[in-house]
Amino acid sequence: MRIVTATATATALATAVALALVGAAAPAATAHQPATDGIWRTDGYGTVLSIRDGTLQEYQTTAVSCIAGDTARRTGPGAYTTPGRTVLTVRTRGDRDRASVRLDGDVGERNLRRMSELPDACTRSSPGGPLASFDVFWQSFEENYPFFAAKGIDWHAVRDRYRPTVHEGTTPDELFAVFSKMVEPLHDAHVAVLDVDADGNGIPDRVFAQVRPGTVRPDKLDAEVKKFVVERDLKNARNLQDFAAGRITYADLPGGQGYLRISGFGGYAGDEASYAAELAELDKALDTILGQERTRHLKGLVIDLRINGGGSDAMGLHLAGRLTDTPYLAYSKRARNDPADPTRHTRPQPLYVTPAQGPRYTGPVAVLTGGSTVSAGETFTQALMDRPGRTVRIGQPTQGVFSDVMVRKLPNGMSVWLPNEELLTRSGRTFDGAGIPPHLTEPVFTTEEFDRNKDSAFDRAVKVLRD
Repeated sequence: MRIVTATATATALATAVALALVGAAAPAATAHQPATDGIWRTDGYGTVLSIRDGTLQEYQTTAVSCIAGDTARRTGPGAYTTPGRTVLTVRTRGDRDRASVRLDGDVGERNLRRMSELPDACTRSSPGGPLASFDVFWQSFEENYPFFAAKGIDWHAVRDRYRPTVHEGTTPDELFAVFSKMVEPLHDAHVAVLDVDADGNGIPDRVFAQVRPGTVRPDKLDAEVKKFVVERDLKNARNLQDFAAGRITYADLPGGQGYLRISGFGGYAGDEASYAAELAELDKALDTILGQERTRHLKGLVIDLRINGGGSDAMGLHLAGRLTDTPYLAYSKRARNDPADPTRHTRPQPLYVTPAQGPRYTGPVAVLTGGSTVSAGETFTQALMDRPGRTVRIGQPTQGVFSDVMVRKLPNGMSVWLPNEELLTRSGRTFDGAGIPPHLTEPVFTTEEFDRNKDSAFDRAVKVLRD
């Protein structure tokens, strides 16, 4: 599940921990014991779920560990809710030994297979010292991370280099530094090392996270870029308006074109809002932006994702449904499914764009992207690649992180973020690492562009849509 990226704020980090639990909910079974009660293992994801007595308990497993994760309480027939108010759904599949789980707001579901009992490691206490934490850290990547080969990283050599430096006297500061050095060469914005939360306020004491070289974290540029765009690109625009706590901006451009800026797919209704509340805010904005009168006369739409920190993939698909009259495949999702073999995956799950009810805009679209287009901003970009109608990408390649983020706890109280999925195009291509390339290359928010009061990508988009 990808609600935030590894460049998120501390508040979003707390949300991510709550969302790390793979979700559940199902049709009600009997009045006494739901059919989904029992022990389940997910295909991929290294997760075991125990469902009984109205409680869903997550266990994060590797070949060397089992660590209790988050919990959720039954709040309806088959529905479970985490303390962070994330709703989970478990659904049986006609066979008592097969089921699926879905997180509220996620775009896909995960397959479950019934187990007779918890793994032995989940029923006994585990060591919690530095060496145990090192082994769980290394093993979590070894079993789940899909991109070592593509990035030219020998993860076994990394273990051989750093494990001898860890011993029972290694301090938390030293261990945090070791973990950070181990993952630094990945340059993966969905990888992060989170220190313990000593204050118990949901905010880790420190975080190591980075973006692809040559790119900038979205939150570092957001306010500056928004001011620049409003003063430079939208100075002659009409009906300039912010929506969804300022994360969505719309304006009517001269010549009958529209401008839609989205800085993230979430954060629309407050830090503690449910997915339903977030989606309601998105729909409220889109009902105004893409209303019947405007869509009837709109000659072109610029969608600006150049500063987009990610969020909910489902919201991206929801927006894409406002831009088509025809259902089509957005992408397919697969996850690593064999701890010992990185070439084996779950069966790709196709995910579709479904036309929204009510007014839709189906005319030409220019999508502006750059290195600060991250995570759900990228999956939305990918969802528009096969959109019926004219769609052109302008700017620079996106960041290159598409997977949901796994949040894995370590025995010493630290935790780690890592991806384990790939999103495939219709032809089976992925864009992890390098990002989605533009059709038309233009500089994006460079120092030179700012100094010369230029926005070449925006100007190119307006010209392309006009022509």
